[in-house]
Amino acid sequence: MAEADQISAWIILFMGLYSLGAGLGEVRLPGSWAAMLDGFENNEALRFLTGIVLLSLGAAIYLVNPWNPADWMSVVVTIIGGGMALEGVVMLGFGRPYLHFISKLFGKIDIIWAWLALVLGVAAICAALLRF
Repeated sequence: MAEADQISAWIILFMGLYSLGAGLGEVRLPGSWAAMLDGFENNEALRFLTGIVLLSLGAAIYLVNPWNPADWMSVVVTIIGGGMALEGVVMLGFGRPYLHFISKLFGKIDIIWAWLALVLGVAAICAALLRF
């Protein structure tokens, strides 16, 4: 079980692993993110489930992470959790227009986003491992 002062690092570690894996998938098979967003945009059930998952995970991260204004990692994780919960609400309330906007954004520079996800994933993993 994680110590209370290490919860933020564990959350950042797993978010970094997610970002690394997602970025690798897009670099390996370019266009997969755009295809996924097209599928979400056209499927009401997927949008609804995605909204519920985002809201639930964001709320869990926000509530579980100990708030410590002196610790930058704690602040970042709390903001990410709150942002995820807010994105879940937006997905539930405005799913199709929101995803249409996101798909246009990704469609233009998807490989840049993939490399950015890879770099952020590695940086997050390193930051978390340095905390342990």
